[in-house]
Amino acid sequence: MEISYKWLQDFIELPELPEEVGKMLTATGLEVEGVEKIEAIPGGLEGIVIGEVLTCTKHPDADKLSLTTVDVGSGQPLPIVCGAPNVAAGQKVVVALVGATLHPASGEAFQIKKAKIRGAASEGMICAEDEIGLGTSHAGIMVLTTDLPNGTPAARYFNLEADYQIAIGLTPNRIDAASHYGTARDLKAALNRPLRLPSVDAFTVNNTNLTLDVQVDDTAACPRYTGLTISGLTVAESPEWLKQRLIAIGQKPINNVVDITNFVLHDLGQPLHAFDADRIAGNQVIVKTLPEGTPFVTLDGVERKLSSTDLMICDAEKPMCIAGVFGGQYSGVSMQTTSIFLESAYFSATSVRKTAQYHGLKTDASFRFERGTDPNMPVFALKRAALLIQEIAGGTISSDITDIYPNPIKPFRVAVRYRNIDRLIGIKIDHTEIHRILEALDIQADDQTDEGFTAVVPPYRVDVTREADVVEEILRIYGLDNVPLSVHLSADSLSEFPKVDPDGWQNRVGQLMAANGFYEILTLSLTRPAYHDAIRSVLPGEDVTLLNPLSDELSVMRQTLLFSSLETLAYNLNRRQKDLKTFEFGKVYHKVKLEDGSTKYVERMRLSLAITGNQSSESWLQKGQSVVYHDLATATQRILNLFRIKSFDTQPADSAIFQYGLTYMVNKKPIVSLGLVQPRLTKLIDLKQPVFYADFDWAALLKLATGKVRYEEVSRFPEVRRDLSLVIDKGVTFEQISRLARQTERKLLRAINVFDVYEGDNLGAGKKAYSVNFMLQDSTQTLTDAAIDKTMQRLMNAFEQELGAVIRK
Repeated sequence: MEISYKWLQDFIELPELPEEVGKMLTATGLEVEGVEKIEAIPGGLEGIVIGEVLTCTKHPDADKLSLTTVDVGSGQPLPIVCGAPNVAAGQKVVVALVGATLHPASGEAFQIKKAKIRGAASEGMICAEDEIGLGTSHAGIMVLTTDLPNGTPAARYFNLEADYQIAIGLTPNRIDAASHYGTARDLKAALNRPLRLPSVDAFTVNNTNLTLDVQVDDTAACPRYTGLTISGLTVAESPEWLKQRLIAIGQKPINNVVDITNFVLHDLGQPLHAFDADRIAGNQVIVKTLPEGTPFVTLDGVERKLSSTDLMICDAEKPMCIAGVFGGQYSGVSMQTTSIFLESAYFSATSVRKTAQYHGLKTDASFRFERGTDPNMPVFALKRAALLIQEIAGGTISSDITDIYPNPIKPFRVAVRYRNIDRLIGIKIDHTEIHRILEALDIQADDQTDEGFTAVVPPYRVDVTREADVVEEILRIYGLDNVPLSVHLSADSLSEFPKVDPDGWQNRVGQLMAANGFYEILTLSLTRPAYHDAIRSVLPGEDVTLLNPLSDELSVMRQTLLFSSLETLAYNLNRRQKDLKTFEFGKVYHKVKLEDGSTKYVERMRLSLAITGNQSSESWLQKGQSVVYHDLATATQRILNLFRIKSFDTQPADSAIFQYGLTYMVNKKPIVSLGLVQPRLTKLIDLKQPVFYADFDWAALLKLATGKVRYEEVSRFPEVRRDLSLVIDKGVTFEQISRLARQTERKLLRAINVFDVYEGDNLGAGKKAYSVNFMLQDSTQTLTDAAIDKTMQRLMNAFEQELGAVIRK
């Protein structure tokens, strides 16, 4: 929400600077997000003053130039060469001083500098209106009629002093502050200064020549409806002051009547709407709902189908406006309008909110109505707008005020106890100060006793309905900074039990996979019994069979995500999409028989990955390379890294599903199995190319999730690399080598990696050679050759004794 600093000053005296006002508002709970200077015209006439021409003579060397001396209030007249034909001694003029930057109506901005023109000194410029951006005329200099002293800033004379736009991050509960009057109310309470409201005493009904029949059929959706007519007005451009007020808060001026309704909206917080009275059929205004699907064209030219709950402002024949939300295209004010019906109402917040959401419309009016406006404001705002229209657009008020308000809304009554005020705020506040604050906030205190009172809250404060709300009002005006910290202030520490968010982790894993080229799939939980029969030996329990299956092929709940992934791959392969990477989060189901004869149904969450085809598409840079096991292992490792799982054991994956592969174990429990899917299983789906598949136990992963990041200081001492070539039996895995190395050297070994594998006849039958590098580092000192050699010897001894390795030298 944007508030004008100068506009605020209409309601309350504010000698403070805009930035100081912003801090005050933030302290009261209206958080100011920024203060921005708003210039009425480019440059804001800075460096331009009112001056008086003291002397004026012809330039001796130029017929069209004059030599003048100009008093600009500095004590020393300025010599200025002027080319205007109408310059003369004794004139009050507009003078741009040296250093001022002019922003002409057309052309580039330029700066005034000291100069010599045909040999004569010139220290300024006497300006025409187009030269300072105030108009387009260049017939001559501006000659003013004013008693203002010389040196007065021109911006003050033209009423173009800069304004400041205060941006407030208005919270939904503070709709009472969604206007300059509402914001000023908080400043009144905080600063203990009087508030000024515009007077409507001059309001008079001139005649009743244009009286409309107004009726409200739905008083629940429209508890209060007021209006009047104005005839004989002229729709035209708004005066400069009105346009500047709207521009200062980011509004676009339209015409004088519409601008006044927008002005009053932001002035008092009361939305209004003006209808062209000549377009109101039957001289009737009816507030009602219309049948479902009724077409209605709004101001933006869009035809909308109405809901049966949309409250409409109608005439005798047609709808004219969506109440509290948006006007109609054919009933609004135009340049041809000469008489209007001016509406000011209080609509139900629930009704307006439902309608605005249904049509996807968000307007300044709906923003206020759907949060709750002041039911006591419509008549005052109506009079205020009518007087402004008469002042600016002319016309006469041609009807009495219609005010339909069958069930007046009463103030809230809230019981408040002093002990609860003291308890919630943390200090005792003098009762006199409490009542001063409440009175400044228009909250009356009834039924006062030594224990407490009843707070009578005006209905425009829709958020103050409980005792705690009243205490909050007292505290925000009293000032949080005025509540001292207790000398006994302390903090307790509890053991941390971080809550794992399954949805959050699922989203993070999904983003990781998508970033690595995987597509998420979502498949049916129903599957074919034949699939389970093919891997029955490794399934955890019996199938969950549907009592009334749609078909034999979809008669059981899946026990694995494998076959739904394979079916998805086959579907795409049959459509010539051969390079595929997919992942899926899904549940699997089975049942088990308990010892007591009952059946237990089990539902578990799994994550699956599947890849097939090429790593990347073939191009002129490279040929297509088929995916291999390590591509899937890399993706698996990335997921484990996300969960910060750095160490795990491995064992061969189950051969019923995988032709080869590994199962990763943490704390002796499997968390993921991955490998090449058995060809006999892919044939069941009629897949003709290899598929690599990984199956994660999602529940086990979440148990390992901590969300913590542990920082370890970067060592100041360098790493050292040493390589070994080991001849070992083919049955020995790198996992065994790595595990043995870490058991042997726990302090210095930082990383171990295989960088070459060799098998050949010269090694002997059943043998292979691993080339392995070891990264050693001491975090406390630089490693010496003696320490390195000792460590490597200990590793070689372990490999020889435990694995039967031969160290190649």
